[in-house]
Amino acid sequence: MALINRISRLFRADMHAVLDRLEEPDALLKQAVREMEDSINDKQLHLKQLEHQRIQLQERQHELEQALTQIRQELDVCFETDNESLARNLIKRRLETERFTRFLARKLDKLDTTISDIKQSLIDQRNRLASIKQKQELMAEETHTACTEEYIFPENISISEEDIEIALLREKQQRAVS
Repeated sequence: MALINRISRLFRADMHAVLDRLEEPDALLKQAVREMEDSINDKQLHLKQLEHQRIQLQERQHELEQALTQIRQELDVCFETDNESLARNLIKRRLETERFTRFLARKLDKLDTTISDIKQSLIDQRNRLASIKQKQELMAEETHTACTEEYIFPENISISEEDIEIALLREKQQRAVS
């Protein structure tokens, strides 16, 4: 069984090598660059959405802090007037608000971690993309240089009438000798 697995792996590797040779490397490189750029754009969009969500959560947290301040002031009034039933309701609201505030704080911490991870990932991807683009430019320059070197003609490629006459005389002379 292990022998069959090894042979199938070898066959797949050979097939991939053949396919790699059939495909154009610069076309594949351009496609890879496009896919990386699309990935970066998607991550940037996702990052903007998360940052917008973060701002909303911070605003909500600020509103809850203001509500807590107001509840504390109302509790002071209730205790000054010995209104225990109203104080119970306010304490319940305060506890709920404090729990929700802690929940939002945990959610904000997770969101901050996610945002910083995505930012670092974006930096890494941008660096890799820049490196690949530099390699692509170098490859294009090498290909262009190789192509132009293959087709470089001498400066004086035009053939004059005298050159034709001389070649004709040589041909006649060679045919006369044979």
